[in-house]
Amino acid sequence: QVQLVESGGGWVQPGDSLRLSCLGSGSSYPLRTKAWFRQAPGKEREFVAAINWSGGETLYANSVKGRFTITRDNAKNTLYLQMNNLEPEDTAIYYCAARSTIIPTMAVSDYPYWGQGTRVTVAS
Repeated sequence: QVQLVESGGGWVQPGDSLRLSCLGSGSSYPLRTKAWFRQAPGKEREFVAAINWSGGETLYANSVKGRFTITRDNAKNTLYLQMNNLEPEDTAIYYCAARSTIIPTMAVSDYPYWGQGTRVTVAS
C-alpha cells in the first residue's frame, strides 16, 4: 500500500521560507511523477508543482513560479518543495501526490496517490 507522508509545514511571516518534504513508501513500482497541490480554506485543491522521475522536467503553477522549487531524491524516496518569499495567499494545506506514469501533469484527477497534507500559514 502506497503511503505518502508530508512534513515541514508551519506558521511563518510574509517573505519567509519553508521546505516541505514528502516521504514515500509501500510502492512495488516506481512512482515516476510526483507533485504538490494545495487547498486553501473554502477553495478547491489546486496544482502547485510537479516533477518527473529524473528531475529533468518540472511544472509550476504561475502563482508560484520563481518562488517555489520542486526537487526529489529517489534514493531517499523523498519529494521536496522549497518555498521562498512566501505570501499570505500561499496559506493552505499542502498535499503530496504521486502517479506511476512518466509525464508530469497538473490535474488533481491524474494522481491516484495522496498524502494527508501539511498546513502552511503565512501571516504577520
